[in-house]
Amino acid sequence: MVFGIGFGGIVLIVFLLLVGSFRVLREYQRAVVFMLGRFWKVKGPGLILIIPGVQQMVRVDLRTIVMDVPPQDVITRDNVSVKVDAVIYFRVVDPAKSVIQVEKFLAATSYLAQTTLRAILGKHALDELLSEREKLNLDIQRVLDTQTDAWGIKVTTVEIKQVDLNESMIRAIARRADARQGAAGDAAALPPDARQHRRRQELDHRFSGAAGAALRAYRRAAAQASPLT
Repeated sequence: MVFGIGFGGIVLIVFLLLVGSFRVLREYQRAVVFMLGRFWKVKGPGLILIIPGVQQMVRVDLRTIVMDVPPQDVITRDNVSVKVDAVIYFRVVDPAKSVIQVEKFLAATSYLAQTTLRAILGKHALDELLSEREKLNLDIQRVLDTQTDAWGIKVTTVEIKQVDLNESMIRAIARRADARQGAAGDAAALPPDARQHRRRQELDHRFSGAAGAALRAYRRAAAQASPLT
């Protein structure tokens, strides 16, 4: 008998320690194992052994995470205030980095997505936000994927969900449209050539970006075809 504990007690303690040393990890889980505070290795999936008091483990989920980016206030390049929300898809590809390089990779990825969304969309005009979403999604995805690579995160997809104009901006655009209609009424007394030139200027101002490029291409094609008819 050692310190009042018989042989049976010692066997029971050893058995309990042994049973408590085993962990079962599912197929989509990995264990980042530390030995006396220092990173040792990544284990799993399946049955693994952790030495109590010497080794510690952190479970990491490798499945794709779907995260909503809350609505962000964005001022576009043409000074239009909009609210934009999005959704991002990402997953952990390096469990060790996701534990060692960043404290909470979920929160860090969320905050980074919000700032990146505002920064990139703020460089584009409103018509680009509405007509070039695929390109903007890809641009945001590339930036996020590059910045989260050091955390062992792979951003696979970014989707802009909705672009909303606030009420004050909608009223301002409506007033601008009314002013243009009033100017169009004043221009009714102008000669036909002057009215046509003014109308073209209004269309150029209204349609920018991809829409404007298509309009100008149509005009060039019509001008080249007219001498033949």
